[in-house]
Amino acid sequence: MKYTVIGHFAADIRQYEDGSEHRTYGGILTTVCALASLAGPQDAVYPVFGVGERDYYGVKTALAAYPNVDIAGIYSYPGESNEVRYTLKDGMWTGRGKRNSDPIPFQRIEPFLNVNGVLINMMSGFDITIDTLDEIRMAVRPKATPIHLDFHNLSLGFNPDGSRFRRPMSDWRRWCFMINSVQMNDEEAAGLTFEYTEIDQLVRQIVPLMVQAFCVTHAERGATVYEVGHKSATVHEIAGIPAATASDTIGCGDIFGAAFLFGYCALKNYADAGAFANRAASLCAQTNGDERFSAIAQMKVSE
Repeated sequence: MKYTVIGHFAADIRQYEDGSEHRTYGGILTTVCALASLAGPQDAVYPVFGVGERDYYGVKTALAAYPNVDIAGIYSYPGESNEVRYTLKDGMWTGRGKRNSDPIPFQRIEPFLNVNGVLINMMSGFDITIDTLDEIRMAVRPKATPIHLDFHNLSLGFNPDGSRFRRPMSDWRRWCFMINSVQMNDEEAAGLTFEYTEIDQLVRQIVPLMVQAFCVTHAERGATVYEVGHKSATVHEIAGIPAATASDTIGCGDIFGAAFLFGYCALKNYADAGAFANRAASLCAQTNGDERFSAIAQMKVSE
């Protein structure tokens, strides 16, 4: 199997309550490493994203640990990478972003669309434009290649200080149109539209858009997969997995998306893909750093 992963890279800076800081690579890199960990040595993962000059060599070095990742789609640009600064206070992380990169152009993506699945994770919210999404889906349509779109930060705006705020989207239907599967968490789904505040109302609006599966993640409470039919949706409730402790929840949604696409490509069943992704996200919450990728690498999609 071959997979293409599209989204913005970011340097994550974590500031702890004692004032200490730790800089790591984040953004779309979490999704790439998760998919590479799940995939086998015979598979190929093609990430497409830009990196600021400072981080370009380091990112390539980090991905060298995954032999099934082809880095031909990674490019550098002048200046700094996108940056997300997380501050820990009273046990809760809050983030502020700094935008330093432009949307990824279709010309960068096009050479990597002869694949079995495409994952687009809107890490910054301006990773690609809607016109680029149109070009992607038209390019993969002849082979019916599945596209999984994680809305993530697509419906966030920027305050002058770099903090983000939820804003309803007037063009959300166009983002969903003809996408095989769409992913949101509870907060993203609740704040997506001006008109629809209840999830069942939103599901009814998604049905005519030809979305095949709509995933709503509920953190430790599991997830719901709405499998869309001709005029209605079948609801698959996926229970949360009890954990002894939640070590780090940042990136769990990214790992859910990677596991969902991987599971669907392997099983061709949206409910089973959702259950597999839920297990992967639960493992993510209980581990830190590269340990989470080692943990999900042991998962079997057929279990």
